[in-house]
Amino acid sequence: MESILSSTMSAIGMMLGLAFLGIGIGLGILGSKVAEAVGRNPETKNDIVRSVMVIAIVITVLLLLLFSFVFLLLYFNPFVIN
Repeated sequence: MESILSSTMSAIGMMLGLAFLGIGIGLGILGSKVAEAVGRNPETKNDIVRSVMVIAIVITVLLLLLFSFVFLLLYFNPFVIN
C-alpha cells in the first residue's frame, strides 16, 4: 500500500515538474520569437501581442486541466484498494 502511494506521489511530482519545465521553455522560446517579430516589423506589434496573449491563455487553461487531473489522481487513486 505504501509503495503504491509513494509511486503515485513520485509520478505526480514528475508530471508537474515536466509540465512546468515544458511551459517555461515554450514560453521562453515564444517570447524570443515575439521579440524578433516585433523587431523586424514594429507596425504589427498589436496583432502579435494579441495572438501571443491568446496562446498564453490557452497554455494556462491546459495547465489548469493538468492540475485538475493531478488532484484527481492524488485523492481518487484507482490503484489503492480500500
